[in-house]
Amino acid sequence: MKTAWTLAALCALAVPANAETFRWASQTDPNTMDPHAGNSAPVLGFLNNVYEGLVRRDRDMQIEPALATSWEPIGDGEGWRFTLREGVTFHDGADFTAEDVVFSYERASSPEADTASWFSSVTEVMAPDDYTVEMRTSAPNPIFPDSIANWMIMDKGWAEANDVTRPNIEQGNYATLNTNGTGAYRVAERDPALKTVLVPFENWWGEDRGNVTEAIFTPIDNSATAVAALLSGEVDMINPVPVQDADRLDQAEGVELKRGVEARVMMFGFSQDKDTLVGGDGSVEGNPFKDPRVRRAVAHAINVPAILQTIMRGSAEPAAQLVSPAMSGYSESLSERPALDVEAARALLAEAGYPDGFRFLLKCPNDRYINDDSVCQATVAMLAQIGLEAQLDAIPVRNYWPELRADEYDMYLLGWSPGTFDAEHPFRFLVHTPQENIGTWNFGGYSNPRVDELIPAIQSEIDPEARQAMLDEVAGIVQEDMVYVPLYVQPLLWGTATNIDLTQREDNFFILRWVDVR
Repeated sequence: MKTAWTLAALCALAVPANAETFRWASQTDPNTMDPHAGNSAPVLGFLNNVYEGLVRRDRDMQIEPALATSWEPIGDGEGWRFTLREGVTFHDGADFTAEDVVFSYERASSPEADTASWFSSVTEVMAPDDYTVEMRTSAPNPIFPDSIANWMIMDKGWAEANDVTRPNIEQGNYATLNTNGTGAYRVAERDPALKTVLVPFENWWGEDRGNVTEAIFTPIDNSATAVAALLSGEVDMINPVPVQDADRLDQAEGVELKRGVEARVMMFGFSQDKDTLVGGDGSVEGNPFKDPRVRRAVAHAINVPAILQTIMRGSAEPAAQLVSPAMSGYSESLSERPALDVEAARALLAEAGYPDGFRFLLKCPNDRYINDDSVCQATVAMLAQIGLEAQLDAIPVRNYWPELRADEYDMYLLGWSPGTFDAEHPFRFLVHTPQENIGTWNFGGYSNPRVDELIPAIQSEIDPEARQAMLDEVAGIVQEDMVYVPLYVQPLLWGTATNIDLTQREDNFFILRWVDVR
């Protein structure tokens, strides 16, 4: 039986005498507070401060206990058994039990969720008692605990009472604006696109929390405005720092620049399942991007070294695969990306039947990734050299994902950070034939039977050498078909006031409980 306190009673609990306010800004506001409606870093990173999963990642990206205190395999690769933490309450005071885990699985794996792919191998979830959960899988899945590090648990009773038993990505619902997690912080105020205020959850079970007693998040999409706010002391942190301002901030008084390398690979994707171009002018028939020769021509035409030097100011490294060399499962033998070769690109277009090029729609966000708009503008000029006339439509990210899902593009920019830090992750989401709970971010509709056959085999393979051989095969197919054009690994550039201590993690998630204001 669950118990509940009133929210007023929770708020009445004393806060530390040395109250510290922390203000931070980023260019992207989370488009939802629903942890199962947004499989993107701005959403998952923010909500990791409010909701929790069975497991979580520590400062070094290693898996550690969260709402589960331990886990173990069931039988001979039949699944995993999780022992839950007792004495945990949600922000409204309701007890956390196994029924919340089972409910959250049903919700997060539903067709309405943006997280369904995480559970493609799960066949059944059971709760033998209030503090034990068994997750059965169709085959052995040795990295399953890693794969659910961002799966967040919701309170079943709260969801039912507020009619949010399923996410609603398109129209939104009560969970889009309101939260009820078990995390170290709770949402005290939410004004989308303007301000979100977090305060400590005083009944949190954990201990690893800094001294922030009020955290105010403000989205600032203009990079110059964000830098000015940091230098003036209006905010204590900005993420990201524009690469063109990195050196200036590094030398500015009262400000500290934190540099790192993110796990995110930036790439271009293509529409491969439509019969016509969205942005065509009628000069060519069909959809040229269905032809891998055309996609390879794009790869040869984009001058990645120039982008890295002029736009990224030397802060990024070129990428040849959907993951960086730092990720588990990276294919060492496939580390070379297509060289800049304009003549080869023109020859490939002519061979494919498009000697005069064609016109198409290039869709990009202008407030999601570092210098995303500038990268796309530079790409337009580069593709023009081989006769490809890209009509650039750069839009805010809040509109970007809906338009990609509505197929309103011919080519698009995407950044991908593998949640498991393993090469299987982007294959599962970006390359597998789109289905109900797998290939859910494969916007272009690429489909290859061999790839679809290998991905579940990779998920269940226990022998490291055999698993790597299959990862190498899929990576080779993806490169040969030029499903995506990898560009570079995005840098991590955060700016903080010098009195702020925090942890910069490779997944670019900002964890508020690791912040201390000195």
